Amino acid sequence: MTENMTSWAVLNEAHEALRTTVRAVAEEDWTRPTPCSEWNATQVLQHAAGDQIGFAGFITGGPMPSEDPFAPSGTLAAAPQTVAEEAMKASADAWSTIAEDTEDVPVPVPPGTMSASLGVGACALDAAVHAWDIAVATGQPSPLTPKLARELMAVAEQIVPPLRAYGAYAAALEAQDGDDDVAALLRYLGRDPGWTAR
Repeated sequence: MTENMTSWAVLNEAHEALRTTVRAVAEEDWTRPTPCSEWNATQVLQHAAGDQIGFAGFITGGPMPSEDPFAPSGTLAAAPQTVAEEAMKASADAWSTIAEDTEDVPVPVPPGTMSASLGVGACALDAAVHAWDIAVATGQPSPLTPKLARELMAVAEQIVPPLRAYGAYAAALEAQDGDDDVAALLRYLGRDPGWTAR
């Protein structure tokens, strides 16, 4: 894990999850359905990349996504790995400028500013959960580790409730006996941990 490293371990791990997942997708699998029922794997990647660029743009004042991340076209401007890497590099570079004790970091999600640790967690949550979406859509194992899931759950519990009003996350699913940390996070985000393409 050497590409686009930052001092933020949670972001590094989330980016690695997305990177590893994207690299393993076969060309013919980019049109497969995903847990995001309206989007295929390409559209989820566009959304995930757009969100990373959005976080970077809010921090640096630099470029914002070229299209609406919530209305992905399904047509990539470059190869999938290139799209993912460019977005993650922008995000990692931006977060590398933020000190850990920064209290107000501009972010593209309500309420518009967050502490550094919460904001970078929000950015990591987005990358990691969409890595999972693409992974399960294309027959890969979950890229989420229990440790990462625990860290991201602490973030999700703080930021997701207001985002549900904007349609960014579905309603939480009921917890099930035997859920591990990964399953608990996915259910909280409205995802079925056992989802498979039908």
